[in-house]
Amino acid sequence: MQSILGVTAPFFALVLLGWVVAYRDMLPRDAVPGLNYFVLLFALPCMLFRLSSTTPIAQLLDGSVVLVYLGSALAIVLLATARARQSHMDWNDAAFGALVAAFPNSGFMGVPLVVALLGPAAAAPAIVALALDMVVTSSLCIALAQGRAVHSGVGAEHAARDALLRSLRRMATNPLPWAIALGTLSSAVGLLPPAPLMRVVDMLAAAASPVALFASGAMLARKPPTAQTPLPAHLGLAELVACKLLLHPLLVGVAGYMAMRAGLPIKPFAVAVLVLIAALPSASNVPMLAERFGANGQRLARVVLLSTVSAFISFTAIVAGLHVAAPAALQVATTPR
Repeated sequence: MQSILGVTAPFFALVLLGWVVAYRDMLPRDAVPGLNYFVLLFALPCMLFRLSSTTPIAQLLDGSVVLVYLGSALAIVLLATARARQSHMDWNDAAFGALVAAFPNSGFMGVPLVVALLGPAAAAPAIVALALDMVVTSSLCIALAQGRAVHSGVGAEHAARDALLRSLRRMATNPLPWAIALGTLSSAVGLLPPAPLMRVVDMLAAAASPVALFASGAMLARKPPTAQTPLPAHLGLAELVACKLLLHPLLVGVAGYMAMRAGLPIKPFAVAVLVLIAALPSASNVPMLAERFGANGQRLARVVLLSTVSAFISFTAIVAGLHVAAPAALQVATTPR
């Protein structure tokens, strides 16, 4: 357990540091978007490119990994949406509640954390999971957010087309999928950028993890818009947190076990990595995305904050549980690197 905490604790400590600095106004609030832009446009794409370009192409195009992780994510989206609609929540808030329950903080925290825990071999399934969440899970939830208009039949065709165009625009302007795609292409053809340029990529990649974690904590400390209405008591924040931290990794683990029993070529190590990715707290950018589409970002920000605080215990426990229950599946000791 001490060796596991030696890896996980610094990651959560950087998130806490970012939160404290922003909450106490030691960091100007206007600086937080700048940190995010640096991470999203430069550091994180370089980290993803470096990892994917040095990973065998077969591992990045593993259909079994896609099936296990995507099937579990879609199940979470459907369950969370159905539960919210059962409570008479509108489609917009229901869909983004499902997104916060299914989309882990795999970009800012997950990829560097599982690589630090399990070594470079963990990069491939973690990158696949991140790409699926950015391209499929988020696009599906944005489309579901338009469900009120579609369901009522008022402007249904226009609403569906608008949702699709927004999703496509987001994917086209998001540098992270492009970085993964370019890294995958580089791995396939066996070519890397010239050494001086690759050195710049390496330097930016090295900055990705600490700056991303610090920025993630700073985003959690931001104050909600004063124009938003007070939160009703029945919104089920604890349900969404439990869904993200417990149900999501459980579903991934069960799906992985069933896939192996069915004879699909997925390795226990890959399943373990996917379980850890699913056990991460909710992605910190979901509240801002929800606000852009008119959903209650304050509610989702609380889910992100609660899931991040709780994940220090739940994620560490899941890592320890996997290490004790299936040490052969991890193939590597969870020691600091």
